[in-house]
Amino acid sequence: LPGLPVPVGQAAINPVPRQQISLALRAQECATSDSAEAGKTLLTVFVSVPQGVELAQKTFNPRLGIEDGISILGTQGTVRPFSHAAWKATIEQGLAVAAATGCRTVCLTTGRRSERLLMERYPQLPERCFVQVADFAQFSLHAAGAMGFEQIVWGCFFGKLVKLAQGHAYTHAKDSTLDMQALAQLAGTAGAACASEIARCITAAHALELLLPDAAGPRVLEMVARQAMQTARNFAGQAVDLRLFHTDGRELLAL
Repeated sequence: LPGLPVPVGQAAINPVPRQQISLALRAQECATSDSAEAGKTLLTVFVSVPQGVELAQKTFNPRLGIEDGISILGTQGTVRPFSHAAWKATIEQGLAVAAATGCRTVCLTTGRRSERLLMERYPQLPERCFVQVADFAQFSLHAAGAMGFEQIVWGCFFGKLVKLAQGHAYTHAKDSTLDMQALAQLAGTAGAACASEIARCITAAHALELLLPDAAGPRVLEMVARQAMQTARNFAGQAVDLRLFHTDGRELLAL
């Protein structure tokens, strides 16, 4: 599909490895041109990956329009799929394909479950309009805002929502922690009876289960969501719609 660094219709070999292959072929051409049989030499090269078709199904290749095999991305033979650089490159390519293929709405989610739930809410949108951004809140929202989408939708569970509301640019547990005291204070402001219990919670999931039966729970969720939307707007430079899900699949809030 359009939006990738390789023109539509060509083999999915990124520019740098493609350049490497071309340099190797030219070197071989120079070597063969010195022989007496140079005029009769035809050099044919096959580049393939064993089980590439099967491997590609475990990646985002099908969503990006890369068909019938795995793509060739790097030059060192070593892939670090969970590195920050690799994730950011994947996010950027997903957004670029969405923009280049005419998606006016882009839906960002923090993982597969939230993406699946968000897809159910937007059945009219093609798969390429959905991009999993993991914990890269600021990076992905800023990138989406820069690409001129008419609508940006953020779908997540409560823990990620609270972290976004509290201004975290990167929401992984290793690098960002929930401020339960701040959440409890907000709950108290909204009149939640469980506010003091929330202050003692270790996880957002526990806090959510306290909030759901509380009479003021819906008000607290909306207050958190409004704060998260403001953070998202600051990151993206434009308004961001929000969908909050429970891990059991329920939609708790849509703004």
